Amino acid sequence: MAEGETEKEYDTRKAIEGLRERFQGLTTTLKESPESPSEASLRFCQEFCQVLVEHAGRWKTEEDPLPLLEAYTVAILSYAKATSCLSSECENVPRVLENLALSCVELLLSLPEHVPGALWEDFQSSVKSAHGFLQDNGNTQLHMLSAIAQEPGVWSNTTLCGIMSNEKPEIDKVHEFLKMEGPALLNMRIKHLIKQNRSEKAALLAKMCSEYPEYEGKWNFKQTYLVCLCMTKTQENLTQEVGD
Repeated sequence: MAEGETEKEYDTRKAIEGLRERFQGLTTTLKESPESPSEASLRFCQEFCQVLVEHAGRWKTEEDPLPLLEAYTVAILSYAKATSCLSSECENVPRVLENLALSCVELLLSLPEHVPGALWEDFQSSVKSAHGFLQDNGNTQLHMLSAIAQEPGVWSNTTLCGIMSNEKPEIDKVHEFLKMEGPALLNMRIKHLIKQNRSEKAALLAKMCSEYPEYEGKWNFKQTYLVCLCMTKTQENLTQEVGD
């Protein structure tokens, strides 16, 4: 073990190193496969998912989700590096990446407020690199993760904090933030806040989204806002809000 490293940290580090090696092995096999590109890509996707599931099952993520974040970070970068060798004719190729990105976003939204600095920096660096690999092939499936990775924390964006605190940030900054995040990530944030019984904050964010010109009348933000109001307002206040 490294100096000052606990047994748990050592086990996690060794497991992550092993995961990285297994993904590298899958990529090597993909490149050297005698199968057709489509068949080799399908096999890679299946084995990639199997390896990740096996690895994730090693920890009780409800007690300590951080090792899973490390695993997702390694998986996303490994998959992105392999995409240039994967066949576009295999429908599993984009599906695996989409599910991987969504699972990682869901995990990030549910993490404690503070993620250790070294882990967060590794996440930021890996997502930036992976996004770059994918963009070279015209792929934007890591947009949500890329938006999160630009910040010092999952919920730390100053404009987002201002919206949820009802501080009414400058409208230009609000629009800039909403555009950067994109409707899919914003929807996931709102749903997470509702799930965590933070409906007042969810309502504030949903209201801003519903009033943003590019999202107005789309993505059900208005409907979500009204649902949040039903959870937090009296009938009199709700009628006044809707009337306004």
